[in-house]
Amino acid sequence: MSSFAKRLLITVLIAGTLDITSAYVNIFIRTGHISRRMFQYIAGGALGLGNTLNGGVPVILLGIFFHYFIVFCFTRFFFFLYRKNRIFRLNKYLAALLYGIFIWTVMNLVVLPLSALPPGKITLGNAALDCLILAVMIGLPVSLSASTYYGKARVS
Repeated sequence: MSSFAKRLLITVLIAGTLDITSAYVNIFIRTGHISRRMFQYIAGGALGLGNTLNGGVPVILLGIFFHYFIVFCFTRFFFFLYRKNRIFRLNKYLAALLYGIFIWTVMNLVVLPLSALPPGKITLGNAALDCLILAVMIGLPVSLSASTYYGKARVS
């Protein structure tokens, strides 16, 4: 496996795990309960909620796959942008924040409306919190990883 593929895979695993952990914590803070159907809900984006909420292990595995695949796509895209555009190299923390906003925008205004999930209500407060969570849990590890990888690649 190439060093790029290893870096990408490790970054996806870290960012994806941080993101799903933050989703569990966020739901617990809002409801006082730990979600038992998080991955079924994610799979519901493709299959519809009626087909997934009572689904067993295969549906859970499909939800896990979708979650990490989406994180993979956003991570790979950031690495592509980082390599092609100097602006991402100016400030890795600002890049992480902007990428968190980008992820929220794509997910909430493109992906989720096209999914089989019922439409959710978007409020300014929740959107701002979700953007910040995405910036810290996905944007930051992805930005730091790309910065480290391409910084070493330039030296080598």
